Amino acid sequence: MREKIARRAEQEIESGFYVNLGIGMPTLVANYIQSNKQVVLQSENGLLGIGPYPSKEEVDPDLINAGKETVTAIKGASYFDSAESFGMIRGGHVDIAILGGMEVSKSGDLANWMIPGKMIKGMGGAMDLVHGARKIIVIMDHVSKNGDPKIVNECSLPLTGKNVVNRIITDRAVIDVTEKGLKLIEVFEGYTIEDIQQSTEPDLIIEDVNVY
Repeated sequence: MREKIARRAEQEIESGFYVNLGIGMPTLVANYIQSNKQVVLQSENGLLGIGPYPSKEEVDPDLINAGKETVTAIKGASYFDSAESFGMIRGGHVDIAILGGMEVSKSGDLANWMIPGKMIKGMGGAMDLVHGARKIIVIMDHVSKNGDPKIVNECSLPLTGKNVVNRIITDRAVIDVTEKGLKLIEVFEGYTIEDIQQSTEPDLIIEDVNVY
């Protein structure tokens, strides 16, 4: 299911884009970028030009992404310090950021950096990305392990940013955040429009929905 979401998220990336992939599921998107697209992946720990995950023979323990996973670098990749990396992000030079999410609200608020009471390594770069990147795509499961909606009226978890999400891609649907509310764009095979509404807390705008 994670690969299904990653493949759909890849469709959001256009040739010529500079892209940041968040920790976790978003890093899988790198494996599905079509060869005919000229795309440069940026990691906030200081790498511009991330390639696919390495094979055993290609693993370099010093070459990692922001999630501490070993990666490869494409021809022409560049390395730099964290300050310069965040200068790229804050300066609006990243075309699209694909991030994971714990909750997204009906107004596009995102909570994705911590669960109260859980040990975390730090907030990472998500707070900068949601305000610096030109477009924010959130990919996540549609409901929690308990079956509760993750697309909610208001986030209950600590916020990463307010009114920052443009599009949500889940294992069930694609939903846009608009000024009028959440608009259902696509429903994935095996689900109906009614299924999506029942598993989504806010009321959805339903017009010309594509069913995959």
